[in-house]
Amino acid sequence: MAVLAAEPGAAARGVDWRHVLKESALAAFIALMLTITMVGLRTLDSGGSLIIETRFPEVAVAVLLVFLGRFGLVLTREGMPLPVLIGGVVVAAAGLFLPLPATVLRVMTVAGGIILALRAGWVLWRHSAVTADREARDLAMDRVGASVQRVTRYVAPLAIAFAVALPFIPGLNDRSSIDIATLVLMYVMLGWGLNIIVGLAGLLDLGYVAFYAVGAYSYALLATTFGWSFWLCLPLAGVFAASAGLILGFPVLRLRGDYFAIVTLGFGEIIRVILLNWYDFTNGPDGISSIPRPSFFGLATFTRRPGEGDTAFHDLFGLDYSTVHRVIFLYYLILALALIVNFFSLRVRKLPIGRSWEALREDDIACQALGINRRNIKLAAFTFSAMFGGIAGSFFATRQGFISPESFTFIESAVILAIVVLGGLGSQAGVVLAALLLIGMPEVLRELEQYRMLAFGGAMVLIMLWRPRGLLAHRDPTVTLHGGGRGAKAGEAVAAAGAPAQ
Repeated sequence: MAVLAAEPGAAARGVDWRHVLKESALAAFIALMLTITMVGLRTLDSGGSLIIETRFPEVAVAVLLVFLGRFGLVLTREGMPLPVLIGGVVVAAAGLFLPLPATVLRVMTVAGGIILALRAGWVLWRHSAVTADREARDLAMDRVGASVQRVTRYVAPLAIAFAVALPFIPGLNDRSSIDIATLVLMYVMLGWGLNIIVGLAGLLDLGYVAFYAVGAYSYALLATTFGWSFWLCLPLAGVFAASAGLILGFPVLRLRGDYFAIVTLGFGEIIRVILLNWYDFTNGPDGISSIPRPSFFGLATFTRRPGEGDTAFHDLFGLDYSTVHRVIFLYYLILALALIVNFFSLRVRKLPIGRSWEALREDDIACQALGINRRNIKLAAFTFSAMFGGIAGSFFATRQGFISPESFTFIESAVILAIVVLGGLGSQAGVVLAALLLIGMPEVLRELEQYRMLAFGGAMVLIMLWRPRGLLAHRDPTVTLHGGGRGAKAGEAVAAAGAPAQ
């Protein structure tokens, strides 16, 4: 969409004020519908009974901010960036001094004013030019994504070294920081797993939480019923989840687009309802508790006083007992699992099946015309993606020690999908960046946690408008044809796989 930037002294006579106010009011009305229940009403426990606390001033301020923000964006689009620049500065300054009802609203006011002012200033600076259309912006961002991917080859080892050393870095080695890092890594692993089917194969899966739940319940039931160890149940959880993905893959092979997404959404809800109602097997809404913690590779346990025949971790290494030992071990465990998923994703995309996934993502019909067996590669994408989701689910179960159907609602699928989309479809580095923003930031800023879904929605809207493919998306084929040498051999391999070579 091309937007004509107005000159600094543009007259306002061409502005359709009725349209501006109507569009701004519509945005404010949508914000009101979203915030009236999510922000305006809050349940509190008072003497054993639930009461509802109203926070309508926060709702009013949030709706006003949305109205002013949309008003400023529309005015900028209509050719009046200078008033918006001034107004943005005024709003940001007002946010610093006005007695707003919540700190988060103060942050939103200041940040919103600054963003409006920066956007209007950019339009003023480019007043004599026409902003690039979407295709040009996508090409520019693709170049950025390609550059980031090239730099990642050198930055990744440093990032891995930092992750390995994190539990021993002063200021970051407390239990809270390690727990947050563990949570982020778990969602990074889930994002990388979902990226196989969404980012590489181009299939929109809205029910990924189903495989996550299958893995978690597989470990929990096997461990609590038969007493099997975590290290034996970990691969089995992946196998059970992969089997679920294979079963789901068959009935949806002929579906595309929205229909495919609806079926996967339904599958996720079916799994949740089964877990909720099959009480004799899953314990229903009561969940499964007392899930065993993992041992140190079967050599030692993380307890102060181990049972007969067992060895304590601190005794094995001659350390003083500390509950942080288990936390650090879980951190390293999920770090290793996430790196395995990353290595698999990077390796498989260079193989014939990975290039077939890329061909399927770019053009389903052309993929079939080239002789690629779409059924097999779709099933493979489902199976591998589900397997990693199941492994992550088993880790979640052993880390929490308790699971219930409430842990595997649609919102979990939405969070994982948001990480993949915001980071960039097919981008490994983008998943890490999005997980840090969507999971790490709300954990660090606990006060903003209740506005998490509003932040998700706002981030998705902004990304869809500005960068539909994600922050660091880069969709060039993994292997390309470059005349001769290794490139030619790679191109021949692509042709042999049936994937398009460029």
